[in-house]
Amino acid sequence: MSTYHGKEATREEPRNVSLFGHRDYRHLFGAQLVALFGTGLTTVALGLLAYDLAGSDAGAVLGTALAIKMITYVTVAPLSVAYADRVPRRFLLVTLDMIRALVVLALPFVDQVWQIYVLIVVLQSASASFTPAFQAVLPDLLPDERDYTKALSLSQLASTMESLLSPLLAAAVLSLVSFHWLFTGTSLGFAASAALVLSTRIPDAARGDRGGAWERTMSGIKMYVATPRLRGTLGLDLVVAAAGSVIMVNTVNYVRDTLGGTQSDVALLLAANGAGTILAALLLPRVLDGIPDRTVMLTGGGTLLAGLTGAIALSTVEYGAAAPVVWAVIGLGTGLVLTPVGRVLRKSSRPADRPAIFAARFSLSHACWLLAYPIAGRLATDAGFTVTWLVLGALGVIGFVTAVRAWPRNDEDHPRPHAKAGFRNP
Repeated sequence: MSTYHGKEATREEPRNVSLFGHRDYRHLFGAQLVALFGTGLTTVALGLLAYDLAGSDAGAVLGTALAIKMITYVTVAPLSVAYADRVPRRFLLVTLDMIRALVVLALPFVDQVWQIYVLIVVLQSASASFTPAFQAVLPDLLPDERDYTKALSLSQLASTMESLLSPLLAAAVLSLVSFHWLFTGTSLGFAASAALVLSTRIPDAARGDRGGAWERTMSGIKMYVATPRLRGTLGLDLVVAAAGSVIMVNTVNYVRDTLGGTQSDVALLLAANGAGTILAALLLPRVLDGIPDRTVMLTGGGTLLAGLTGAIALSTVEYGAAAPVVWAVIGLGTGLVLTPVGRVLRKSSRPADRPAIFAARFSLSHACWLLAYPIAGRLATDAGFTVTWLVLGALGVIGFVTAVRAWPRNDEDHPRPHAKAGFRNP
């Protein structure tokens, strides 16, 4: 029986209903999808706005905006936990969506670069609070393990499809109107997301009793580093960031400068990477029925290291025919690591601790990206791709070894801290 707070009725969803037969999940997935594509359109429009304001310095502006985004993610997500369970969850999500809608709507009116930075801080602060709160809803809304696994796969699939399709959608819109209209469309998307969330009957977060604001802020990170399997997932997050930064930061320059390829070739490599992630998301609901999360995620980590090894080999020759395969392998490994991680977080926490655990994971995983991004960007400029990818490969090996050592092989029998500290046995 799922208990809904407020005036909503208390009732049990039919057990033999498909995942999309759950009305509240269906609306939440729609909200996620609309917000994802809105974010993708904002990324395209922000690049054009930076060029409009800064011209040849647009790259520096975008680099700074990306750094601001990551720093905001790392710092704000844990802070938001201190008060996330003090307000109704639905009210929180709707408010954060509306803040994002208003910020995006204001972006076309800026005329100074510093104004972009200020609005990015506000926008990404809202996103850093929204995303972990949204992720923490699903375990409470979908208590059945198989339904929850399918929902995780769909979330990963939606995120990957957004990265592939948003540029195409933006190009179609830009063929008809000015890029400023992308911000308007994005704002409407966030407003639609808020309306969909408002139409649900999601349960409020279970209120924890973890002392003052600072203690509540740090509780998720303390629980995360104190739980062996979660330390293992953090090691794998470092592997994902090391390999993913090759894709996110270096693909354009690798294709254009090393291979002498075209913009279409850049799109092909990014599509190959996305196809690998999609394949993992489609296969995992069945795979996870019979194979432990640890095995699947460590396999993903090994796959990512294999992909990085392939990229290093490619960087030593001017022959890119195998590049789509290497990029697809990295995408496959990314999907194998990221898709099951929500199951591990749910297994490692009580309902009252889930907002803190999901926020801690959001913050710590982005800290890994904050470490890997500058290496991929600055070192590639100074030392070339081979040296850069060797360094990132070493970083990935450190993360993988950490995961193997921290995550007990016989995970089900490994003793857990007492539930009073915020943990429970699987």
